Amino acid sequence: MGTPFLQGLGVGAGLIAAIGAQNAFVLAQGIRKNHHLVIALICIGCDVVLISAGVGGFGRLVAVSPGLTLWMTRLGAAFLVGYGFLSLRSALQGAGLAVSEQPPLSRKAAVCTTLAVTLLNPHVYLDTVVLLGSVSSGLHESSRWFFWSGAVCASALWFLSLSLGGQMLAPLFTNPRSWRVLDTLVGAVMWSIAWSLWRSTGGLLG
Repeated sequence: MGTPFLQGLGVGAGLIAAIGAQNAFVLAQGIRKNHHLVIALICIGCDVVLISAGVGGFGRLVAVSPGLTLWMTRLGAAFLVGYGFLSLRSALQGAGLAVSEQPPLSRKAAVCTTLAVTLLNPHVYLDTVVLLGSVSSGLHESSRWFFWSGAVCASALWFLSLSLGGQMLAPLFTNPRSWRVLDTLVGAVMWSIAWSLWRSTGGLLG
């Protein structure tokens, strides 16, 4: 049990903790204390479903479906461009710089945005379904689900820490300049990921 669980925990943490659109959004909402626990639980729930699909064998189907990969990549890149634009505009206009002045997302908007930054990002499927599915495929059936439990624990620990840890940074972000920096970084992350996805689309088309 121990080794497959630790393998799942280590590999899952390494993949999930990478800087990306989803993590940037979770951190930003954690700082604002804006439905942060709901957002974290949605991210964990999505990971549980996707990791289960990968460990259950669906990763092999996605790996041999270039059309599906291409479609998800284009859709994800378009979404990230739009979200990045909104973040950079907020930084330039100085909107919502103080915690008390920041208009919070409604619960519906928070849920929809969380699902979008999670499920419209092809890297999520590559990490959770394809890569974790591929790694677990070499294990025996019983060990494979210990690996699954380790990867799921990594997801839960990461997103809860990111969401709750964001609250510890809240005093820092009473400074308007800190909000400008955060919004600029979020926008830059979104656009850089969108660019890398668009380039990968060109590679797939070529």
